[in-house]
Amino acid sequence: MLTLSLILLPIIAGLITLVIKGETAKTVALVFAFAELALGAYLYKSFVPDATSQFGVSYDWIHSAGIKFSVGVDGISLILVFLTTLMVPFIILSTFGAEYKNSSNLYALILFMQAALIGVFTAKDVFLFYFFFEAALIPIYFIAAIWGGENRIKVTFKFFVYTIFGSLFMLLALVYLYLLTPGTHSADINAIYQAADALDLSTQSYLFGAFFIAFAIKMPLFPFHTWQPDTYVEAPTAGTMLLSGIMLKMGVYGLIRFILPIVPLGVDQWGGIAILLSVIGIIYGSVIAIQQKDMKRLIAYSSFAHVGLMSAGIFSRNLEGIQGSLIQMLAHGINVVGLFFVVEIIERRAKSRELSLLGGITQTTPNLTVYFIILMLGSVALPLTNGFVGEFLLLKGVYEYNAWIGAVAGLTIILGAVYMLRMVQKSMFGITSKITEGFTDLTFNEKAVLFPLSFLVIALGIAPNIFLKLTEPAVSQLLSIIK
Repeated sequence: MLTLSLILLPIIAGLITLVIKGETAKTVALVFAFAELALGAYLYKSFVPDATSQFGVSYDWIHSAGIKFSVGVDGISLILVFLTTLMVPFIILSTFGAEYKNSSNLYALILFMQAALIGVFTAKDVFLFYFFFEAALIPIYFIAAIWGGENRIKVTFKFFVYTIFGSLFMLLALVYLYLLTPGTHSADINAIYQAADALDLSTQSYLFGAFFIAFAIKMPLFPFHTWQPDTYVEAPTAGTMLLSGIMLKMGVYGLIRFILPIVPLGVDQWGGIAILLSVIGIIYGSVIAIQQKDMKRLIAYSSFAHVGLMSAGIFSRNLEGIQGSLIQMLAHGINVVGLFFVVEIIERRAKSRELSLLGGITQTTPNLTVYFIILMLGSVALPLTNGFVGEFLLLKGVYEYNAWIGAVAGLTIILGAVYMLRMVQKSMFGITSKITEGFTDLTFNEKAVLFPLSFLVIALGIAPNIFLKLTEPAVSQLLSIIK
């Protein structure tokens, strides 16, 4: 029942928040979000580090069709459930310094989205997975369309069309596989795995394309990324945090959970192209990030580059690559949420995100400077930070797949340092500008967000095994299925 509780609690909390109006709504949403985090921590503590699915429940949903409401947690999904429960309280707390019209609706949508995300990461029925995969899109669409920037309608519509278009390909692939299951058919994910075993190379290649398009758009990967920068910039910061910190991981998770075990022959045929596109995305995203003048857009492109490395690691199909992608998803979620919040703080005070207009902020903000630099160092994978562990494993995995591709992918270390150090230098150091005169340091609420995130950057860099030991059995079992 623990897994089911993790899905139901945010839904109940969202409904309660909808009824409550005024400032009380944000407090109620925060309390429920921390209650959800407590459940997530209990799940982590109670999890037995083996390859089995745990805390599962299964109820008939559409009995005649063999479709069930079946959820459970293994080592692969555990890390993403924990990330989701961990980040949402900080995302809600980060909004306390801003004013939002109809704020109770905003917080309810955040909680509804959290429920859908956990549903994605715990679903053991493929149609339940698809249901939650699409359900997660609805709250973020309204968050971006209602509380976004000036061009929010056009940008959000493009995002919606892209993701719905990609998901239709996945739905067709799932229906095809479902019809291959014996008897009255079953949508259980293990039954789908077994049905796919007998497929020939040609069929698996088509299925690979259908799944890959859906997940590549959601992540996104090059060249399916064009919706991402504008959506990240136009969405309110809380929405951008949800998109970059958690939602893009649905696509990465889909690669691991669906593509690798269902269409291994398709991966043999097309995995090299997928890695090539991923590495192109790393370089392209990094080069574009270096040229950005807007801090939020710069971090958006850096996120695009990071997800390319995660994808390349997964398609390398070795223990290091997949383990690296899992720990990097956790690290990236922490880092990018913190960085977007720092940009939000700067924009609230200076009324601008333009690097050319900022400068000298560090002279009056020792606390902000320290937290900003810690988060930045995690993002550029400095040793003993959370980003180093995942990036090292990912690059090792890609290098084992192909040394030349690994060497090109390794440029992410140099390019990441260039655009991140440039952002910090131009925004925080130098001479104080007109708009940064009198820039005040962090409030208590802002410290309450940035201190824990900064602590996690260092803690996970020092002790990554607290998660790696939990994911390794499930990853090893996945690799045995593939081979």
